[in-house]
Amino acid sequence: MKFQVTFNTKWSDFDPNRHMRHTAYNDYAAEVRVRFFQEHGLSINEFAKLNIGPILFKEETTFLKEIHIGENITVYMELEGVSKGIERWRFSHQIFNKDGILSAEIKVYGAWIDLVKRKLTAPPPEFLKIFEELPKTENFIEIPLKSEK
Repeated sequence: MKFQVTFNTKWSDFDPNRHMRHTAYNDYAAEVRVRFFQEHGLSINEFAKLNIGPILFKEETTFLKEIHIGENITVYMELEGVSKGIERWRFSHQIFNKDGILSAEIKVYGAWIDLVKRKLTAPPPEFLKIFEELPKTENFIEIPLKSEK
């Protein structure tokens, strides 16, 4: 089952054309990722204690259907890929409008950064269980690290 969150959109999410501005879609996808980790014991404060944080390399958004002012949305999230040690990951998000119509797809590709050294790092072992609990896409893959190619 996909991880999902339903949101009440707010007026600041919309542009002069009266549809959701492009960056708002990505903001909601990011909020879903934060909520998933928080529900699994990795709050922002816990990341700070561990001196680790997520970093994005790439974010791809495909817009399919307008979301209009006043509509509520539901955002689904699945894991599309991960490396063996969870150093690298890919998440897929689907955003549905109030009528349940797919409005956007967002894919993010990222890794973990050591907040002290400011270098990419492997996460602590407790992250493994959290990633095992993530719903996975049908096309889920293991991401090879450059040293494994």
